[in-house]
Amino acid sequence: MSSHVGNAKRQFVTSGGSGEAVLPDRRMTPPVVRGILWAAIAFILVNTLVSQVLDRQAYDPFITKVSVTFAWTAALCGWLLGVGGWEMLVKPHFGYPLVWRTPADWRRYFMLSLDHKVVGIQYLATSAAGLFIAGFAAMMMRAELMQARLWFFPNMSAYLSAVGIHGTIMMFAFGTVVLVGGFGNYLIPLMLGANGSAFPRVSAISVWLLPVGIATVALSPLLGMWTTGWRAYAPLSGQDPSGIVFYYLGVFAMTVSSLLVAVNLTATIIFKRAAGLTWNRIPMYAWGILAVSLLNIIWLPEIQMTFILSLLNNIVPFPLFSQVGTPLTYMEIFWLFGHPEVYIIVVPAFAIWQEILPVMGQKTLFARQWGVLGLVFVMLFSGLVWAHHMFTNMRNSQMLPFSFFTEMISIPTGFAYLVALGTMWKARMRPKAPTVLVLMSMFNFLIGGVTGVLLADPVINLQAHDTFFIVGHFHYTIIGAMLFSALAAVYYWMPRLCGRMYSETWANLLSVWVFIAFNAVFGQFFLLGLRGMNRWVPVYPAYLQNMNFEVSIFAFLLGIGFLLHLIHVVWMWNHGEPAGTNPWQGKTLEWHSASGPGQTNFAVAPIVLRGFYNYADRRPVLASRGAGEREATGGGATPGPTAE
Repeated sequence: MSSHVGNAKRQFVTSGGSGEAVLPDRRMTPPVVRGILWAAIAFILVNTLVSQVLDRQAYDPFITKVSVTFAWTAALCGWLLGVGGWEMLVKPHFGYPLVWRTPADWRRYFMLSLDHKVVGIQYLATSAAGLFIAGFAAMMMRAELMQARLWFFPNMSAYLSAVGIHGTIMMFAFGTVVLVGGFGNYLIPLMLGANGSAFPRVSAISVWLLPVGIATVALSPLLGMWTTGWRAYAPLSGQDPSGIVFYYLGVFAMTVSSLLVAVNLTATIIFKRAAGLTWNRIPMYAWGILAVSLLNIIWLPEIQMTFILSLLNNIVPFPLFSQVGTPLTYMEIFWLFGHPEVYIIVVPAFAIWQEILPVMGQKTLFARQWGVLGLVFVMLFSGLVWAHHMFTNMRNSQMLPFSFFTEMISIPTGFAYLVALGTMWKARMRPKAPTVLVLMSMFNFLIGGVTGVLLADPVINLQAHDTFFIVGHFHYTIIGAMLFSALAAVYYWMPRLCGRMYSETWANLLSVWVFIAFNAVFGQFFLLGLRGMNRWVPVYPAYLQNMNFEVSIFAFLLGIGFLLHLIHVVWMWNHGEPAGTNPWQGKTLEWHSASGPGQTNFAVAPIVLRGFYNYADRRPVLASRGAGEREATGGGATPGPTAE
């Protein structure tokens, strides 16, 4: 064993500070192809073993709920081993040499990587794919709703399956991922002055769980249409065919991915900060990611256990959520996670506002401490409001505390507005695409927040429950705030991601396009809800058809607008003008690091001298070790942990 370890040490050569093994070329099946092959073999073998040997029942199909659960688990293991887990994780654990070559070209994005910047781009690309898969399902739903009768889908179950796929992938593969797994993995080590994340192998493996989850949910109708939507309410889900099993398994894979990211980023923020980067100097985006990561660590295991129980309720079966058990239990424990999930999605959007606005206005961030307190208290209050989703199932006396805390959470949420508005006051904001998109995000969240305050009132809530008014509210709150902030982040950090600049004309034009289309769609949802349009139904009263037809047209324009944004970003990523090292004159550490995957972030560990958001102070914010050691540790300031 010791000789194997010695060989591994001798053969391990780092490249670009990423910790990757670089060995001479050898013929090898492309990792993604190999992962698909190993997953397919494992699925077929294990499904055959379970359904035809171990659990063989007369007249059962080849794929059953039990067999597909075990087969999917085996396929997941085959996939992770195939994309690089075998060479990078399993064999070195037993002392074998690390035989793994990471090319310095596009191929590195299709295998396991220890470079946090590669992992970040992998997350961004995968979550973007999830956005368009979920968006395609939404386009099919809007096509169906153009007429008051069932005409696009063959039956109600097919429509409800599209609803479930849309909501599930949008929530668990895009909403909770793009700002945390994508930008978080890429930017947080850079912002902290570190050359890598705390647990690079954890992030290397976590990103490859995401495409598995997306594919599993998207392909679930092949096993049977499931009708319970992205929430999969039990005991109703117990009546669905095997497709519901793929829902549980797919969501489990996506939430494990997010949980691993949360653990890695939390440890990175706590232990990998540069010297002088005290808690009072941590960038706002890092504060937002820390708050969200703690929410994920607290609440994701809870929802995962909920789905495990419901899966067992389907395949064993247990009477957990039937009349023998407690039919409302699933709803209770689902929403116990469901409302913290909202803030898991939007808290990073608040932090992005507070990163972009002071840079674009070259003005000191207003009331930074209140901004941090807002992020922290939103995290703390988010677990106290969940039952307002269930006012129709509660006694009047039980509604008051949840209504109270729902109103109260608007106060720390308002701190984000306080900081943003104060920063913009009398500032000369540059009308660049990131600025425009942040303002659009703020407007959308304001509409979502105001309607949320209304829905916190039980009287209004009971009237609007299960109507399109609710759908409009959470799309403004979640998608309107997060998605526009994500676009702002893409354009703001694009010079850091690829070293090129986007087209200002096209970025602003497309941003106005999607903003108008978004409000034309979801603004009318409020009117539809007030006029009696229920959600979850493809057949509705004929008097609502004209408005639904108009909403669908704007929905198609919205989808086209996001597609054009994607085309623009991809084109400029490869053909845009070189951006320079710091085109926005930002102060945070990512603008002082090397650009591009494969490069060492900081050749010399930086020392942070002062905070990043005081634009009245023109002194440098960092120095290399040695030159600034005395200033960083003087004046009573306590240096934070070193980068290594």
